[in-house]
Formats: sequence, C-alpha cells, structure tokens
Amino acid sequence: MILHVRGECGVFAYRMKCVRYLALIVAAAPAFGAEYAVLTSGLKLRADRHEQIGSQMRLFQNGGVIEMPATLVAGFEEEEVVTPVTPAVEIVVPQSETTPASGNSKTSDPKTMVREAAVRSGLPPAFVESVARVESGLRSDAVSPKGAIGVMQLMPGTAQSLGVDPRDAAQNIDAGTRLLRELLLKYDGDVVKALSAYNAGQGAVDRYQGMPPYDETRWYVKKVIDAYQKTSQKAGGQ
Repeated sequence: MILHVRGECGVFAYRMKCVRYLALIVAAAPAFGAEYAVLTSGLKLRADRHEQIGSQMRLFQNGGVIEMPATLVAGFEEEEVVTPVTPAVEIVVPQSETTPASGNSKTSDPKTMVREAAVRSGLPPAFVESVARVESGLRSDAVSPKGAIGVMQLMPGTAQSLGVDPRDAAQNIDAGTRLLRELLLKYDGDVVKALSAYNAGQGAVDRYQGMPPYDETRWYVKKVIDAYQKTSQKAGGQ
C-alpha cells in the first residue's frame, strides 16, 4: 500500500504493511470545522475536507493532501465544533523549511518543546512525542549506556554532525526531530525504515534493505508505533 502526502515539507510516500500504521501519517490539523474519515480498520483520520477522484480518495489537511484508495474509507463523521471560551486565537503560519531552535526556548517543558519542534518540521506532534517517550521518557537528563544524551537520545557524534549541543534540551529536541524528518525523506516516507534508522543507524537499514534483524530495533519500532496509536486514540483520532 502506498499513500502519498504532499505539502510544504515535501512528498512522503508511506509504504505500510498493514492498515494499523495509517495513523502515522496524520499531520497537525486546524482546531475547528473539520471532519473524520473513518477507515475500514476502525481508525480515523482528521481532515479539513475530502474529495473522491475515480478510485482515489483525497483528504485535505493543514495545507497537505493524503491520497488513498477509496475502498479504505468506510465513511465520514463531522467533527463536533466547540465554541472556544477565549475568542482570541493565535495563528502560526507554517514555514516551508525547518528553523533550528536557538536554545532560548520560551518553555522548559520537554513535551511542549517536542510538539513545537514537530510542527516546525512538519511532522505529526504525537508521532514525535511517541519517539521521545520511547527514547528517554521525555527526560532531558537521560543518558543511555551507549552514551546517547537527552530527550531524543542523540549520540555525541550525531549531535556534532547536526551542529547542536545535545545537553541543551531545546537544541537536542529540535535536532532529533529534524533527523527524523530527514530519515523519512531518505526512505520515501517509510516509517518502519525511518524508525529503524533512528535506532540502529542508516547503515544497518541500508545493509538489510529494511528493518535489521535486531531484537532491540524490532522492540523499539513496535514500542513507538504502539505509543503513537495510544496517543492518537486519547486525542480522539488526531
């Protein structure tokens, strides 16, 4: 199955082995006036609107388009619009290119910084948060036995190649998120390959042409996907 996601951050071709991974391609969406595409698997994808062209269904969300076979969509549900208590709404215009964090973040909360970095990189915040939780439990002081540092568990060499201080939480999170985006682009949006490369290195993924046969990597990929699914369900399918 190949799903194409087009938007400001490039073209992602998500090759999924089963429908349960569809949730991994949900992009950050506007807060109101949307709908849910209910998939035959039971999962829901949030969209601003949809249109069907022949056998293909297009879901428009946050400036991008998700394309999939129409047979995967069981129906649509309108999102319940809730009137905000505070009328003022701050609109952040997404940038076409990522902007590295300066290290002077306005917040010291790792979860918030992770989600902000995800938005800057055009990735689903819940997805990046799931990676961070599996990597370090969102702990800035986490150091692995192999020497990986901080929330996104950057190795010193990786941090140096990305030009960041891994002990600075804002830089660590921003760099790790940008690395995830680069891996998704390199592997044409293949989430399993990208996660495997983040854990075991690109060399291992390229050598085995997919997820390497390492128990640690297989466990890691499963944990991230499971964490993302749970986070998405709690957020009502977003």
